[in-house]
Amino acid sequence: MMTSKVQRLDSGNEQELLRLRRASSRTSGQNYPQYNWNSPEERDAGNAEAPRELRTVAWPMALKRSVRQVQQMQVPASSNAASWKHNKTKSLRKLKNNFWEFLYYFTLWGRSLQKIGGNFGGGVQSYFLFLRFLVVLNFVSFLLIAGFVIIPSFVLGSAESGFVNRTEEGPCMTYDPNPNTLVAFYEYFLHLLSGTGFMEDSFMFYGYYNNNTGTEDGSRAYNIPLAYIFTAIFYFAFCLCCIIARMGTAARVAVATGGSTVGNYSMIVFTGWDFGCLGNQATKLKQKNIYYRLQVDLEEERIKKQAASLTPWRKVALYSLRILMFVVALGLIGAAFFGIFKATDFSQKHMEQPGFLGLLIEFLPSIVITTGNFLVPLLCDQIALIEKYSPSITVVMALLRAVVLRLVSLGILLFTLCSQITCSGNAEASACQQCRYDHEKYPCWETRVGQEMYKLMLFDLLVNIALLVLVEFPRRIVVDNWSCKLSQLVGRQEFVVPSNVLGLVYGQTVVWAGALFCPLLPLMNTIKFVILFYCKKITLFHNCRPALKTFRSTTSTFFFLVVLLFGWTLALVVMIYSLAVINPSMACGPFRFFPSMWKIVPNSFYCLSKVTQDFLFFIGSQAFSIPLFALSCVIMCYFVALASIYGKSVEMLKAQLKLEGQDKQFLVKQIERLKLQHLMPALRAEVQD
Repeated sequence: MMTSKVQRLDSGNEQELLRLRRASSRTSGQNYPQYNWNSPEERDAGNAEAPRELRTVAWPMALKRSVRQVQQMQVPASSNAASWKHNKTKSLRKLKNNFWEFLYYFTLWGRSLQKIGGNFGGGVQSYFLFLRFLVVLNFVSFLLIAGFVIIPSFVLGSAESGFVNRTEEGPCMTYDPNPNTLVAFYEYFLHLLSGTGFMEDSFMFYGYYNNNTGTEDGSRAYNIPLAYIFTAIFYFAFCLCCIIARMGTAARVAVATGGSTVGNYSMIVFTGWDFGCLGNQATKLKQKNIYYRLQVDLEEERIKKQAASLTPWRKVALYSLRILMFVVALGLIGAAFFGIFKATDFSQKHMEQPGFLGLLIEFLPSIVITTGNFLVPLLCDQIALIEKYSPSITVVMALLRAVVLRLVSLGILLFTLCSQITCSGNAEASACQQCRYDHEKYPCWETRVGQEMYKLMLFDLLVNIALLVLVEFPRRIVVDNWSCKLSQLVGRQEFVVPSNVLGLVYGQTVVWAGALFCPLLPLMNTIKFVILFYCKKITLFHNCRPALKTFRSTTSTFFFLVVLLFGWTLALVVMIYSLAVINPSMACGPFRFFPSMWKIVPNSFYCLSKVTQDFLFFIGSQAFSIPLFALSCVIMCYFVALASIYGKSVEMLKAQLKLEGQDKQFLVKQIERLKLQHLMPALRAEVQD
């Protein structure tokens, strides 16, 4: 009997819920947006504001289609002027859309980037967007250098005057980069790889330029040394402005989306799907991507709970293990630095060897740096796994160690070169006493530094191509065609975005460090990055699977630009030291007769007119610099306050959503309580019967 009563009670509850659903559907139908089907003049007369476009109205897509069909069917009864204005607005809008669609076809790698984003997500797409940014930056930088240095040097004929100056007598004037002797054919290939011979005696390197200040009659003076140094300074300033502008865009997007705190489960579930995915493969990849994100979040929560439940003795053991692994990682990085120092020292002392052995010795620093950058991060990744951090902290620790290794290894190479050029800063040493630098080994030390940067850039490109041909394709073939446990355990490689971006940062830092000594290096780097784009695209679509640990594109883009700014700072230190401290080579280059490269700036300043000098003095005085500094501080404080307001707005919206969710839960509980109160008398009556 009780069973039948409970069944009748359940059926009554179902009928009650069905009645509530029908009532709510009728209510929602009454609240459904209604569209005014009258003519545009009547709508404008009835409303204070003009009607918005359909694309800006928050309506269902089916209703928008219906409105659009009715609008196309209607023939508005309006005057000729109103009809002409309406047609003009419609034609201009259509022309604008066609113009932007036409420009899209000329966007660099637009379709490729869209395909990459649709198949592998925004994290992988951020790498290729970053690569495109560097390609454009290097190409524009080359146009800047070519317009102010290379083309004027070619027009003014600095090459002919350069040969004359190289034959001057003196202990520090001996420099002959390309002697007129017969060479074997294979030596041209060696010169191409090492930057010596015919390449050294070209516009490629610093030593080819001269201190020409104008034409023969002196009517049109163009100071090539002054243009050379100001172009280098403006090149660095231009790159800094581009980086800061892009960082501002990335920071604005990160603040608007809530930064790294948005990665909760509800956001992943309700807003994580990309509706631009086309095809089964893209859909499956996006599903795996969301699965991996949820897996990483759950793993972090598990590790946090496990860390919170540790006993004091286990915490001491864990922290001791992390300190030990940190010391081991530091030892590996220090060993890599020591190897780079020894390889550079050995290469500079024995690089006079002929043939292939000499080429191998010249490339020895590049080989050691590339090997260290490949092996040490792999070992540091394994050390980070032993430290038992959360997945996000594990990735950050591995990235920080890789950043330190790549950038500081380049700094060690430059420091070793500078110490050998300047005899470790001892101008009274026997090798540096006459010329204030080691003229015997480095008759044109600026060109030698440019050659080292050129070899680093070229070797990095050759290593990437060799990895694609000799490692990545064979690995994919073995994994796809062999069914042994080892091949299945290894699996396809992952396209790890952070490590690949750090490779780009390292390559760009090499270019910045060598641009003062090798003006054509930005052009060479543009070609390198274009080749690298297609190599990475091929390996992405043919050899890679989605990464297990993904990065959010908003926060990762800002992080990558910060790392790029570190590389720019390192190159800036090298440029300032070269301009202000080291004596320029006396046998080559546009600054051969100056005690320092920067000395040409005050000398050229005193050659200007009195009015120009007074104006420049005013710009450098306190009367101008203090108000400018104050204005800069005010503008900076304004943007910081604006970013803070945006962040607080995002937090307030999140809190509001959270409160609305709590209100809904409260209302649901109240409805359930009222239902129980309404049904309890009936249940009691049934029991009494």
